[in-house]
Amino acid sequence: MLSDRRQFLVVLASAAGSIPLVEWLTGPSAAVGGTFPIMRSEEEWRRTLSAPQFRVLRRQATERPFTSPLNQEHRDGVFKCAGCARELFASDTKFDSGTGWPSFWSPIEHAVITSVDRSWLMVRTEVHCAGCGGHLGHVFDDGPQPTGLRYCINGVALTFEAGR
Repeated sequence: MLSDRRQFLVVLASAAGSIPLVEWLTGPSAAVGGTFPIMRSEEEWRRTLSAPQFRVLRRQATERPFTSPLNQEHRDGVFKCAGCARELFASDTKFDSGTGWPSFWSPIEHAVITSVDRSWLMVRTEVHCAGCGGHLGHVFDDGPQPTGLRYCINGVALTFEAGR
């Protein structure tokens, strides 16, 4: 029995001669290569992060919607990367998108980088911490003004510091 969707689609495509297309559509997101100010081995990341943080930040997992206490965080402050403590989003850019994940209309300048994510038969823009390369979430063009963007971020990938 085929254990996952990708394997099933690759087998199906091989029968139709379309493997390159299906691999492109179902493949993992483009890896963020290069070096970052914070570089650690996988073992060091596992020791540093909780299991849920590791899955999201280092393995591009997604937390379940409406599970992060940061959804209800409305104080003035700054949201930081849970992996490296880089300041990512100011609280005055946070809004309730109704999606179940903390959402922001703009990151702090130079705080994040993006890559192409082709997983789940979609093409999306993946958001990473510019400090450690950790996966944060995705950005969409259905947000509020002034940017029209919605940075939909996994709460487990963030920490919050009040009063900044």
